[in-house]
Amino acid sequence: MLNLSESDFQRLYTYIQKNYGIDLSKKKQLIVSRLSNSLAAEGHTDFSSYVNEIVSGKNKEATTAMLNKLTTNYTYFLREEEHFEFMEKTVLPALARKHQRDRVLSIWSAACSSGEEPYTISMYLKEFFANKGEGWDTRILATDISQKILASAQNPSYEEEALSRLPATWRRKYFTKKSDGYYTVTPEIRNNVIFKPFNLMDPIHFRRPFDLIFCRNVMIYFDQATKDALVRRFYDVTVPGGYLFIGHSEGLTKAVCPYKYLMPAIYQKV
Repeated sequence: MLNLSESDFQRLYTYIQKNYGIDLSKKKQLIVSRLSNSLAAEGHTDFSSYVNEIVSGKNKEATTAMLNKLTTNYTYFLREEEHFEFMEKTVLPALARKHQRDRVLSIWSAACSSGEEPYTISMYLKEFFANKGEGWDTRILATDISQKILASAQNPSYEEEALSRLPATWRRKYFTKKSDGYYTVTPEIRNNVIFKPFNLMDPIHFRRPFDLIFCRNVMIYFDQATKDALVRRFYDVTVPGGYLFIGHSEGLTKAVCPYKYLMPAIYQKV
């Protein structure tokens, strides 16, 4: 493995935390183990020149590729199923009543990765609104910091295992098996998701406030101050009565959390 000096390690994790909110200050061994092979293949003999490139800020794609390697999460459809059950039974009926006139929902899948989460949401929306009449705009905003991962989400290709928790009828209805054995989502589901690059450290300025925000299994990489500040920004762009879903392995600081706790990993702006 390549050598990562203490000074280069400090420069790297400081830059990452300042610009992306991710706390890797105790992850030196993880950085070395996950990046050494690819760096060596690119001709690096140690981390020094690589760290210089990253902290210069000139190669954004190299930075997002690095972040993807250091924060990789195994994801799949219908992950943390309790969220979707609550959305189906509680959130969607409330939103259908609330938006009966304008028929426009505002849902955000933040840090959407390779698309499993927003596509799962979209399938629930299609099922729920199938008998609610024409004219509903249920398009979902899905964002991630990585252009590369967004490109894969927009042109999805999933292993069969990733679909295993979905109902069999949904697998037949909303997926098409490709010649290589992988699966892609049907156009009606794909076209219901709008993908955009976005860094969660940036100010949030989207066109509409949100009825529902999913931000799951990304704040585990943030320190508490960064997490608290992000939750406040989410709160400011959530409509009154709207919801925030986080990952079950993530916790919010009760003393400063502006949302009302409803149940594990589900919060509401009241």
